[in-house]
Amino acid sequence: MSTAGAAQTPSLDFSSREAITPAQLREVGEQLQRFLLEYEFGLREVETKIEILRDEFSHMHDYNPIEHVSSRVKSPDSLREKVLRRGLAMDLPTIRREITDIAGIRVTCSFVTDAYRIFDLLTQQDDITIRRVSDYIADPKPNGYQSLHAIIEIPVFLSTGTVEVPVEVQLRTIAMDFWASTEHKIHYKYDGNVPSSLLAELKTAADSAAELDARMHRLHRELHGGGSSTER
Repeated sequence: MSTAGAAQTPSLDFSSREAITPAQLREVGEQLQRFLLEYEFGLREVETKIEILRDEFSHMHDYNPIEHVSSRVKSPDSLREKVLRRGLAMDLPTIRREITDIAGIRVTCSFVTDAYRIFDLLTQQDDITIRRVSDYIADPKPNGYQSLHAIIEIPVFLSTGTVEVPVEVQLRTIAMDFWASTEHKIHYKYDGNVPSSLLAELKTAADSAAELDARMHRLHRELHGGGSSTER
């Protein structure tokens, strides 16, 4: 693998310095822009793979497992907040090594089996490397959160060489996505200090969402005449 983009870079933390020159600020800004561009390019590669799968299912199959796709690259402010929260050194080599969700894509599917199917179709491609998988569908978080998370690596071919870029992929059902969105809004409103009664309601809602997914999947199987080899 090329070391493109991984050369020593100036620190992003000027908090302990008495004076910051315009040249220093400009240099850091340019380094950070180039750094984040790599993640933008890696995200585009994964997005293209997902869009190809979605278009293929739309045109060549009688059922499309992909309902919605969204993506983002962390903003400089969001990235800095996460680095500070984790107590990491404020330099790009450390951030590259320790922060794996700078680029993220979320794929929303109708059914649980669809999430696993898209995961398999994506990660079996020759240029994709799986770095880590967290299956919160099979093993939900204590608060009820469900989703299939994977950190994958995709090669990005730059003029200076090839860079392996990590991208976080989240796959979930519509019900899981609705629950996660509501849970996030509640935690934001209460600044993380959510009343215990609301937390209990969220857990109950998560259980109900899981039951809804199971019921809808059973109806889907009956409609299409039985199970699928991709079921888990």
